[in-house]
Amino acid sequence: MEEMNQPAQLSRLSIDVRGAVQGVGFRPAVYKLAVELGLCGTVQNNSQGVAIEVEGDASSVDTFLVRLPREKPPHAIILSIEPRWLSPVGYSAFAILPSAEAGVQTALVLPDLVTCAECVAELFDPGNRRYRYPFLNCTHCGPRYTIIKKMPYDRGSTTMAPFVMCEDCREEYEDPTNRRFHAQPTACPICGPRARLWDHEGRVLGEGDTAVHAGVAAILRGEIVAIKGIGGFQLLADARSDEAVQRLRQRKHRDEKPFAIMVASLEAARDLCKVSSLEARLLQGSEGPIVLLERNPSSAISALVAPASDRLGVMLPTTPLHHLILRDSNVPLIATSGNISDEPICIDEREALWRLHGVADLFLVHDRPILRYVDDSVTQVVMGREMVLRRSRGYAPLPLPLPNDAVSVMAVGGHLKNTVTLTCGSMAFMSQHIGDLETRAALDAFCRTTDDMRELFDIVPEVTACDLHPDYISTRSAEGMGIPLIRVQHHRAHVLACMAENRVTEDVLGVSWDGTGYGDDGEIWGGEFFVGCDYKMQRIAHFRSFALPGGDAAVKMPARTALGLLYEVFGDEAMAQHDLPPLHWFAKPQLALVHAALEKSINCPRTTSAGRLFDAVAALIGLRQQVSFEAQAAVELEKCCADDSSIDGYLMPLRRGGPPYVIDWEPMLRALLMDYRAAISSSIIAARFHRGMSDVILQVAKSVGIRKVVLSGGCFVNRKLLTNTVVLLRREGYEVFWPQRVPPGDGGISFGQAVAAAQQRSDKNVPGNTR
Repeated sequence: MEEMNQPAQLSRLSIDVRGAVQGVGFRPAVYKLAVELGLCGTVQNNSQGVAIEVEGDASSVDTFLVRLPREKPPHAIILSIEPRWLSPVGYSAFAILPSAEAGVQTALVLPDLVTCAECVAELFDPGNRRYRYPFLNCTHCGPRYTIIKKMPYDRGSTTMAPFVMCEDCREEYEDPTNRRFHAQPTACPICGPRARLWDHEGRVLGEGDTAVHAGVAAILRGEIVAIKGIGGFQLLADARSDEAVQRLRQRKHRDEKPFAIMVASLEAARDLCKVSSLEARLLQGSEGPIVLLERNPSSAISALVAPASDRLGVMLPTTPLHHLILRDSNVPLIATSGNISDEPICIDEREALWRLHGVADLFLVHDRPILRYVDDSVTQVVMGREMVLRRSRGYAPLPLPLPNDAVSVMAVGGHLKNTVTLTCGSMAFMSQHIGDLETRAALDAFCRTTDDMRELFDIVPEVTACDLHPDYISTRSAEGMGIPLIRVQHHRAHVLACMAENRVTEDVLGVSWDGTGYGDDGEIWGGEFFVGCDYKMQRIAHFRSFALPGGDAAVKMPARTALGLLYEVFGDEAMAQHDLPPLHWFAKPQLALVHAALEKSINCPRTTSAGRLFDAVAALIGLRQQVSFEAQAAVELEKCCADDSSIDGYLMPLRRGGPPYVIDWEPMLRALLMDYRAAISSSIIAARFHRGMSDVILQVAKSVGIRKVVLSGGCFVNRKLLTNTVVLLRREGYEVFWPQRVPPGDGGISFGQAVAAAQQRSDKNVPGNTR
């Protein structure tokens, strides 16, 4: 009996938790669980994550360790839990300690999160002290990445530091049972940021809720309002109004590229588009991306929002300010990046006044500073899986896994859709979408982002990685970093990014199709097949090359690409085929110049690009002779496709004599021209071309005898091509991988470069290629 009355044995457990565990309510969750189990100890943020000590009877401590990962807050991401048993020290209570800054930083920075359901309920509750307050948030939502200066994630390390909390906010902030416990951006109308409405010269027209109401009224009058969102400015306009949409297009210099729209709710999205259960989950997720949806023909949206497209980019409100605007307006709104086309978005209200002068009629601004710009992410659903097309708000800068621990690498990406990736150990941190490096403003944004990534994550890269192209701005920047440089071929980077994301380490057939990429031989590649498992993969096949008359001009003018294809097969006789749309689209003097250029090989670089084949076919059947945005012709060709799986594809045989083997598109071109002249519908021709391109991949797969196939590159944004190919390969017993969380286009290049550089530096048999 005496033994049974002895006190339970005291145990003490120290736990280091690594991951995205700051700014998500992790410490309150730990506190709640410890108190429930009768344990004493401490919990503390530090540069590595969260440090926990619990002390109590052994059974309760064991239960705490089991329940901790199961009962984490919804947005916490635990990468590792490292427990260590220590001697008891006699804690008398459980306490949440101030953050400790010592040590090497390994804690993860969380992305910005859309407004949670609890905060939305408060926003529209007249009895709540934060009723209609545009900047409410809690540990489950609100700004993170766009306001943090350094880790650990404390208010003093964010752009909210100047806002001194009122007594009520301070009480919530210090209460471990409150969901605003240590919510660093927390605020209220008394102590927090304020909204203001400015005219185009910065004169204040209203403050607080008055500013919001006036901004909404302006939108409903057909005006364009620039609003300062969570990661930068957006331009809002009435998506129902042809006049407002046309005015926005003219001012933003955006002729035809589709605009995204924002709607108040999932139900409103379903009024405009077909929404599957997976698409609904994406729309309502904490990332809050734009989701590409199939539009309902009877939707009330202006035809000018997404001309010649059967899809709409739709998003739900991402901040309390957006919720107020959408609730008050009760109409779908265009919500597009606050910039002139090809420039980074504005993040400062004074900067916005001059950069968006002549674009926005009014400016709905606030005084919470944005530290780094983060644009909206873009996604689609294909083959029952999410595919991230632009990785930015909601996703960046969460890490992507690397196959192995490696040296730290700064990979600077390509020229278009630029991102940069910084690695540490087995993690790769991909930046937010930077964009096309075509302007001085874009270059400045690129330089700021590379510097910012190093400072925020406190990582000094040992190696930098860049594209093979010698003239890319990103390449020149890498050359000036003063550390060993590894150059990675563009299309191998595409394949390696997809392999790493899908955790594939065995030999694969890597298919990399896009518009443009600098090849090993200095020519323009884009229809490539590789075999291997790492950066040394061999180019095993490619499309037959052809001339691009005018070089970059052909990228913007598919009619030129079509002429290059025709000239390759028919020579001078190509110019006499005036029944074909590309030839009668050109004026005679222009056609003569293109002919002369092809004849004399003047500014006619050769390419193996699959993307340019899509362009040429779109031009040949009369869909699109000139484009105003990237992949416009290919998008319209995909839309044109007949939905008939029984249609046979055009033949494109594999020439023997390799490797690399050459895929000959000439039989496809001749058959396509016969169909066109026989008045076969464009939808059938488009479908036969898509099916023929998928057949090519199966043909190469059978030739190389490898059962794992990786599909990457911008061409695989095309849902018809991807679906056809995956179904065809799976039917033949192949295992197929494609991008999901890493963009298939050039937005994923930096991640692939980082993978290649890490592999090369860890390969003991190959010295670093330091050029």
